[in-house]
Amino acid sequence: MNVSTDSKSTATDKFINLMRLRASPILQNVVTIQLAESSRLQPTVHEGHLNAETFRFAIVASRWNELISARLVEGALDALKRLGAGDEQVDLYRVPGSFEIPLLALRLAQSRKFDAIICLGTIIRGQTPHFDYIAAEVARGISQAALTTGIPVVFGIVTADTVDQAIDRAGVKLGNKGFEAAMTAVELVNLYKKAFE
Repeated sequence: MNVSTDSKSTATDKFINLMRLRASPILQNVVTIQLAESSRLQPTVHEGHLNAETFRFAIVASRWNELISARLVEGALDALKRLGAGDEQVDLYRVPGSFEIPLLALRLAQSRKFDAIICLGTIIRGQTPHFDYIAAEVARGISQAALTTGIPVVFGIVTADTVDQAIDRAGVKLGNKGFEAAMTAVELVNLYKKAFE
């Protein structure tokens, strides 16, 4: 049903008048807030599309906690394939542990052979502060690789207190962080192409 602007305006006016006559001060504030929101600034929104067909991706994955990391890699590959990437557009690099991911991600981004780097690994808290040091440095290194090169370097590292939590984040209950990281990479490369080229 098509409603004209005049009838919308009239309906709003009637509603406001009813509110003035019988409503509590709280409801009057709600109407004021709704009217204010309708006249707010409408900026141009830029978002990337989910199309991997014309881009190249590197996946850097840790072998440590292989049961979980393998699921992250499977999730990332599945996402890239669903979004149109072919086998020749994706390279997989394996490193011993998550601590080794940032340097390889940086070098791959510097090579300019790839449009995005997807970093995947698993860090599980133990009984020592080792977890805190590794998790912080991996996050910092991945971020630094992206900031230094201007290439999307996506954080797909599962950090968890227990093995069960990590497994849940690798596709059992809470989605697959590898899949999510790959989707993020695809969206970012499309956004960067649209915004900067």
